[in-house]
Amino acid sequence: MERNGATNGANGAPAEDKHHFLTKLMDLMITEGIDKANDRKNKIVEFKHPKELEKIVDLKLKDPTSDDRLLDICNDVIKYSVKTGHPRFFNQLFGGLDEYTLGGAWLTETLNSSQYTYEVSPVFTLMEQCVIRKMLNFAGIENGDGIFCPGGSISNMYALNVARYQRFPDCKTKGMQALPKICVLTSEKGHYSLKKGAGFLGIGMDNVLPIKTDDQGRMCPKALEETIQDCISKGIVPYMVNATSGSTVLGAYDPLEAIADICEKYKIWMHVDGAWGAGCLLSRKYKGFMKGIERADSLTWNPHKMMGTNLQAAVFLTKHKTVLLDAHSAKAKYLFQQDKFYDVSYDTGDKSIQCGRKVDALKVWTMWKAKGDAGLEEDIDNLFSCSRYLTQLAKARDGFKMVQEPQCTNVCFWYIPERLRGKPETEEWWEQIGKVAPVIKQKMVEKGTLLIGYQPDGDLVNFFRMIFSNNAITKSDVEFIIDEIDRLGCDL
Repeated sequence: MERNGATNGANGAPAEDKHHFLTKLMDLMITEGIDKANDRKNKIVEFKHPKELEKIVDLKLKDPTSDDRLLDICNDVIKYSVKTGHPRFFNQLFGGLDEYTLGGAWLTETLNSSQYTYEVSPVFTLMEQCVIRKMLNFAGIENGDGIFCPGGSISNMYALNVARYQRFPDCKTKGMQALPKICVLTSEKGHYSLKKGAGFLGIGMDNVLPIKTDDQGRMCPKALEETIQDCISKGIVPYMVNATSGSTVLGAYDPLEAIADICEKYKIWMHVDGAWGAGCLLSRKYKGFMKGIERADSLTWNPHKMMGTNLQAAVFLTKHKTVLLDAHSAKAKYLFQQDKFYDVSYDTGDKSIQCGRKVDALKVWTMWKAKGDAGLEEDIDNLFSCSRYLTQLAKARDGFKMVQEPQCTNVCFWYIPERLRGKPETEEWWEQIGKVAPVIKQKMVEKGTLLIGYQPDGDLVNFFRMIFSNNAITKSDVEFIIDEIDRLGCDL
């Protein structure tokens, strides 16, 4: 088949044609996907509804297309995608664009390796071990183990499985029928992945029991112990407690020391979901939020969140050196032969629930190598500092009402239009306040000036959840947030 004068066979186009396309695409990514996309003067998103977008972007797959046409389509992909590296993208628990992690991601894709054996992934095997040792050290774990996972939800699933194996090893071979009735305890504000994981692993979603939280969204240790005692009295074995460090909405840090005391008393595996908030461990100023983390049995930590690495980069860490291999090993003879010519202890694939596993460590390593501990600490401190600055501005500005004082870098607040200010806070008043955030969010998206999420929480009506995870944020950006929300919402 001919395309652009080049033979498109098993070996692809000649090298000069490949280089032409890749060079043009790289230029496009740098100018449109990086420089323009992350300029504060430009929109974060050019929003189109699905049917409209389908007509604009040529998505059909059938006949070959020219390189020039393909580049035009790639330009449309950039134009109509959300610019998550834009300094004013605050919609999710990730964001920003760091050149070092991006470079690592590009190099990862170029080498296109899979991480299961040392022979196919020698440098990346050592690199993953290096990053994991570093993260274990920041968590106060001296001789542990860990593995990169495809997201924090999977990391939490690892915790559910290895904790179950540690308590009931027969489960690996004989299944749930060999176990007594078991349950998992987690904060009522904990991540939904615990329930999903329990459903997937046969534990059952109904056996993930929520523990009451205080008015700051932190797990109540007294309620935890009472629930444990109640389960035991009913013949149910609570085999894992999931504490949260940086809850999704409120950014709450559960009291790890008190939870660890209870877990040790009842011999229960303590897991900490720090997917969002564990980045504070890199900061001498803010690591106190996770005091007691060294007592946990395992930890989920996502560098692609607060640390600002490219998606995806999620790590499961544990103080139990062999539990990942013991719980997951299937000894596939075509991959994990024991008579290889090198030290097979470097073959990490049998620790994983996957076979093929994407290399995620490189983009973390390149950023860490470039910035060092001090540079990462500076980034984390800046995020916390900006979150406190927004809180200060919101408290001083008419029309802004805080949901609570921030713990992590989540800042939660209501915006009150002029017509509702100074009115009694009746049920009807709150009902009207709950309608404000969705309207302002629509205006934000249509104008493309700012992206911030909103949601209700329990009995609280819709409020804005401002997330600081973008390391490009400055104090002038924080001031813009307040001014822009006021501008978009004052006449509602």
